[in-house]
Amino acid sequence: MTDALGQPRIASPGNPRIKAAAALRDRGARIATGLTLVDGARELRRALDASIEVVEAFIVESRLAGPDARAALDGLATSGADVVPVSDAALARLAFGDRNEGLVAVIRLAARALDDLTLGPDPLIAVIEDVEKPGNVGAVLRSADGAGAGAVIAAAAGTDLANPNVIRASAGTVFSVPTAAAEPAAVIEWLRNHGIRIVAARVDGATPYTEVDLTGPLAIALGSEADGLSAAWYAPDIEGIRLPMHGVADSLNVSVSAAILLYEARRQRDLRAAAQRS
Repeated sequence: MTDALGQPRIASPGNPRIKAAAALRDRGARIATGLTLVDGARELRRALDASIEVVEAFIVESRLAGPDARAALDGLATSGADVVPVSDAALARLAFGDRNEGLVAVIRLAARALDDLTLGPDPLIAVIEDVEKPGNVGAVLRSADGAGAGAVIAAAAGTDLANPNVIRASAGTVFSVPTAAAEPAAVIEWLRNHGIRIVAARVDGATPYTEVDLTGPLAIALGSEADGLSAAWYAPDIEGIRLPMHGVADSLNVSVSAAILLYEARRQRDLRAAAQRS
């Protein structure tokens, strides 16, 4: 993995392979290639666990430590990916933020269409419309994973599920939670065709979320940080719900709202399941 002098195979940040991988920071490059970056051992381990194709992985061996790094390296060894030792300077061009764990990989993500989703009985789905901030998208995915949601659907083109910062913020749960993306009208039609009731979190929602039945096949729609949900979600068969606000702000961060609503849905579902067993 190193040359005869023990040096990494790639030392220069200007190496063409490093430059090509760094280009995947740009959304246009990700769309054109179908590739994206995974930064971090835990995130890469979860990608490997989900059988995501790893094209190549760049590592600084001296930085790799802990069970996630060991599991990721073991997974890479059997994945067929090219594992490339690099210098600290080369990896710094690819790593995000200050948490350089010594491992950044290039992965291939399959297209995410609505009809690719496989729904179980009484699915719980989170729909986020035009949520652009990667940290918020990642946090919604973590809440969906924790609450046992069946899918997260991105409605409108502003939400980039392949953003490396989404992968990082989701702690790799983007690989364990089924996802899809489509325009709002297509999402709403698909939900209706599959018999999935829709509730929309809106500041003008008529009913507090604690007074709404969140069991059964259900989609919870949440809007962008700036504009909330679009007019498409004001249809007669879509129930507007609200999170009561007792301060000066009129709404919560979208990821916080998602966590509250998904876990309330989980609470209600668990109570119903317990009652049916007794």
